Amino acid sequence: MQTDNATKSVLGLHLPTDPRWVNLAEKSIEFILTDHAYCEQKAASTCISLIVQYPGKKELVERVSPLVTEEWGHFRMVLQELKKRGLPLGRQRVDEYVNQLLKTIRSGVGDLQLLDKLLVCALVEARSCERFKRLHEGLDDQDLKQFYYSLMVSEAGHYKLFIELAEVYFDQNEVRTRWQEMLAYEAEIMKNLETRGDRIH
Repeated sequence: MQTDNATKSVLGLHLPTDPRWVNLAEKSIEFILTDHAYCEQKAASTCISLIVQYPGKKELVERVSPLVTEEWGHFRMVLQELKKRGLPLGRQRVDEYVNQLLKTIRSGVGDLQLLDKLLVCALVEARSCERFKRLHEGLDDQDLKQFYYSLMVSEAGHYKLFIELAEVYFDQNEVRTRWQEMLAYEAEIMKNLETRGDRIH
C-alpha cells in the first residue's frame, strides 16, 4: 500500500497499476523493451511537434528542446538493452492508452488545446514513471532493475516540467481543475484496458 499511496500523492494518479502487470512483463521482457523503445521515440517526436506548433512560446521552446535529446537518448539506451540480450527491436504496436488520452484534447478552442496537450504529456510521463517504478521494484534482473530506476527518476522530472509549463501559460486554478478532470479520465482508461505484459502502458 505504501507504493500505491506514494504514487497517488506524488504523481496524482487515481488508479495504481495492477500488481500482476510486473509478473506478466517479466515473462515478456522482449516485448516490453520493444514497446518501451517506441514509447521513447514517440516522446521525442511529441516534443519536436510542440516546438514546431508553438515556436512563439519562448519558455516552452527552451525547456522542451533538451527533452528531444534526452528522450532520443533513452530510445538508444533501450536499444542497447535489447542488443545485450540478443533481442531484435520488433514492430511498433498501436498504443491504445495514448490514443484514448489524445481524445481529451479540445479542438477549436485556441490556447486551451495547448493546455490539454501539455497535460496529456504530463499524464503519459506520470504513468510511465509509475510503471518504471513497478519494474524497478518487481523485476529479478538486477541490471534492468537499475535501468528502470534511472528512467523512473527522469520521467518524474518530465512530468513535473509539463505541469510547470502549463502553469506558465495558464491560470494555476484552471490548470489544476483540468488536471483533475484528466486524471479521472485516465483512471477510467486504465480500468478498462486489458492488463497485458507486452506493453508499457
